[in-house]
Amino acid sequence: MRKQLIPVIVVAGFLGSGKTTLLNHLLHNSRGARIGVVVNDFGQVNIDAMLVAGQADSMVSLSNGCLCCVADTSELDELLDRLARPQARIDVIVIEASGLAEPQTLVRMVATSENPRLGYGGLVEVVDAVEFESTRQRHPELDKHLRLADLVVLNKTDRIDDTERLLLLNELEQLAPGTPVVAAEHGRVDTGLLFDHEPRAEDLSQPRQLTLDELLREHDDHHEHLHTGYDSVTFTEPAPLHPGRLMDFLQDRPTGVYRIKGFVHFGLPGHDQRFTLHTVGSHLRVTRSPWSRGESRLNQLVLIGTDVDPGEVLGRLAGCVDPDPASTEERTMLRLLAALDEPQPEN
Repeated sequence: MRKQLIPVIVVAGFLGSGKTTLLNHLLHNSRGARIGVVVNDFGQVNIDAMLVAGQADSMVSLSNGCLCCVADTSELDELLDRLARPQARIDVIVIEASGLAEPQTLVRMVATSENPRLGYGGLVEVVDAVEFESTRQRHPELDKHLRLADLVVLNKTDRIDDTERLLLLNELEQLAPGTPVVAAEHGRVDTGLLFDHEPRAEDLSQPRQLTLDELLREHDDHHEHLHTGYDSVTFTEPAPLHPGRLMDFLQDRPTGVYRIKGFVHFGLPGHDQRFTLHTVGSHLRVTRSPWSRGESRLNQLVLIGTDVDPGEVLGRLAGCVDPDPASTEERTMLRLLAALDEPQPEN
């Protein structure tokens, strides 16, 4: 029986950018998700108001049922395997990279992991809005990190004025064209932008249609209404899509789109299955499953990003509808099938 993969999110950024603050925010606003934390650093790291001794292979239980461990890069695979064990009941794993780490190495290790329970959840690059220019001078490799990122968090925007913020956003757009940027204060980023959490009582072997409320659920505290920093678009269409046109859309997404999640179907004979799409930045993962008996064929996608043009998104997706599936060649499925991620059945 296929289980939902555990997303592994890499949080990177140079010293003082606010990575640990962002991590603490995620832990305190986890929406009931059990978070596994890997701190790729040595020394003492303040997590959830407690000091975690920086010795390799240490693992600490946090008060909300989350787990934290500290390791260097060479031990990352082993610790990810431990966190992914069914007994740990982890919903999402966050790796906080060292302030001087090369995030590309961590991303490659996660993306190429052979653990069938894990899936790459994206690279989040945290940027200090106050120290951005001086950080670039000290660490010119920051430009490369920005281009690798699936999401950029411009942190500490409460310490600059509106003009400075707009100039920084414009500069980040030039350095990493098309990469969504979220402005944040004190690392407060809506968890719905980074991961979703479904109640454990549900049968995860049968992915269900997502609702916008589940992705953009508001926090009770007015000051935590963070989703105003990004946009969402929903696309619902009963007619089958053309796989080639859909892949063109996914590989050349509208500016600002960071995440896409949902279900699609095609009218080609032999492919009457529900295909589940997950995108994080430029990373695409596709899984498939049979339709339930009597279930209506329906395309339903939720797209999340910053400064997204709903008209452009919906117009381009409407252009993916296949008006004559009977005449569509089966070879148009090859590009989509190449992106299939088929987790092995669990014993």
